[in-house]
Amino acid sequence: MKVLVPVKRVVDYNVKVRVKADGTGVDLANVKMSMNPFDEIAVEEAIRLKEKGIVTEIVVVSIGVQQATETLRTALAMGADRGILVTTDQVTESLAVAKVLAKIVEEEAPGLVILGKQAIDDDANQTGQMLAGLLGWPQGTFASKVAPEGDSVHVTREIDGGLETVALTLPAVVTTDLRLNEPRYASLPNIMKAKSKPIAAKTPADYGVDMTPRLSVLKVVEPSKRQAGVKVKTVDELVEKLKVLGAVA
Repeated sequence: MKVLVPVKRVVDYNVKVRVKADGTGVDLANVKMSMNPFDEIAVEEAIRLKEKGIVTEIVVVSIGVQQATETLRTALAMGADRGILVTTDQVTESLAVAKVLAKIVEEEAPGLVILGKQAIDDDANQTGQMLAGLLGWPQGTFASKVAPEGDSVHVTREIDGGLETVALTLPAVVTTDLRLNEPRYASLPNIMKAKSKPIAAKTPADYGVDMTPRLSVLKVVEPSKRQAGVKVKTVDELVEKLKVLGAVA
């Protein structure tokens, strides 16, 4: 079975982002970029399935600027077999990305698509669902356990009430949650091998998809700073202050 894993290049989660002075977006100058953490979990899960003999090939896909090649190389160093880079300088929105991925799925014919539940830059949490909708495939979101079995896959997913296990008929789309696994570090020999693994160069036009953004950003601002708290001497004083804030009647 072939597995397709979309990955996104985002600002590293350890970096404190800064807003541009003109409020048009986040300042990306000289900022460390890396693979979206949820997508890294998806790559790891695909590799583990391959190690179990369930998966025969792992194809990673990234849609974005040319520098996303580095993100694909990271996935290849972890253990993926080949990559596809769809180059665009446009802002990548969920629906357009899902449309491109749907076309790639038609070409590659994978048995399973595994992707992160959301990207940490926009927190949209909708590309996987949109892709499943476009393909007409069953989907398992927020997966904390993935267990393929014959022509189906059992996905244990996190919901408000605890855990829910759903049985999906393959082919299917699965989005990963944090507790699914712990991604491995790429070893030096694998990093060297990744340089020789193939990455196909594509554009959105090759798939007949218009990447022009549908949304307009009016302004980007930093969140307001948290105000310092105060100490109270008695419970009565605490209650009075809560009444002022409207926290209690």
